[in-house]
Amino acid sequence: MTIYVDPPAWPAHGRVWSHLVSDRSYDELHAFAAAHGLPRRGFERDHYDVPEEAYAGLVSAGAVPVSSRVLVERLTRAGLRRRKSGAMARRAPGNALLRPPRLKPGDLVAVAGLAGPIPPDRLELGVSRLRSWGLRVRVQAHTLDRHALGYLAGTDADRAADFADAWMDDSVSAVLAGRGGYGTQRMLERLEWRRLLEARPKILAGFSDITAMHQAIADRLGLVTLHSHVATSLGSASEDSAERLRGWLFEPAAADLFLAGDVHSVTPGTAVGVLIGGNLSILASEVGTPFSRTAKGGIVVLEDVSEEPYRLDRLLTQLLRSGWFDGVRGVVLGAFTDCGDPVIVEAVLLDRLLPLGVPLVSGFDFGHTATSRSVPLGVRATLDVPVSAPASLRLEYAPFR
Repeated sequence: MTIYVDPPAWPAHGRVWSHLVSDRSYDELHAFAAAHGLPRRGFERDHYDVPEEAYAGLVSAGAVPVSSRVLVERLTRAGLRRRKSGAMARRAPGNALLRPPRLKPGDLVAVAGLAGPIPPDRLELGVSRLRSWGLRVRVQAHTLDRHALGYLAGTDADRAADFADAWMDDSVSAVLAGRGGYGTQRMLERLEWRRLLEARPKILAGFSDITAMHQAIADRLGLVTLHSHVATSLGSASEDSAERLRGWLFEPAAADLFLAGDVHSVTPGTAVGVLIGGNLSILASEVGTPFSRTAKGGIVVLEDVSEEPYRLDRLLTQLLRSGWFDGVRGVVLGAFTDCGDPVIVEAVLLDRLLPLGVPLVSGFDFGHTATSRSVPLGVRATLDVPVSAPASLRLEYAPFR
């Protein structure tokens, strides 16, 4: 028998609790719990919380009673203990997030269609680039599907199932979105987020519509993610852009995200906060949903594509009116590709954001460009905008461990 339970001795919520564990596998633990009426919501990181009145019944059913010390020893020896500090969990906005492991040659990357339909030729170019880095690549079952509506990569249920299958697979070290477009928001409620908490932490990478997934993973799993090329843009990315992405995945460091002189300093000052943001239109459309994560305590990076200046105004106004920017520490404006006259676009952005009174820069190569810089989200950083020197955006530590 490999199921253990300690004595009821842990008070919480007006009751006394025991802990139920396995020293063989979580699957065995879940099967035992289900067979004896314990709900899956009672699972917490590596154990089930068991109410006092259920203790005797579980012992009768075969759970071995042991002291709390022995229970922890057995769990640790089996390699199944997950300490709270190292486990995925919900974290409030403004808090630094848990860092997943970096990649190494031979690791498996799953490519999943989370949004729009994926051109096979562009997908293959991206997959080839990943393989050239020494990675194994698995394209999820429904990645190349096309929904009857035409603008989605398969059904919402299939896209969600592909993501969950990749995320729950401990042999997968990273999930790379196939492309952006539209559709990620439609599948978020279909995911069993409490079950996803049980997986081994891994890297999620992508941009554009994938901003919704960055927000959801930060909110529900408390995990650092990487705003980067998707598979279909990686193949056509510049050598420098692709190499920088490879560097973040394999050799992450506490680096300056800016290159000397490549951003325009607008509002001087220094801000310290957690990096948050992505696609402006997705951030605005997430407001009011259970997955929206505000800019409180954060340094916001923003980008967009094919939005007319008045629509950019409307999106920013929505975020401002909703209080999304309340408590923001700094703002970094990225690429606003095909959004009209760049002079007018910048005028609109500054008209809306300058009143925030926080350090602000524009012109960062971040977004819908072949040369786009990758940005780790959920990492604490310092935005320094001097009056007469180049601005910097320096991470306090490597985003992946």
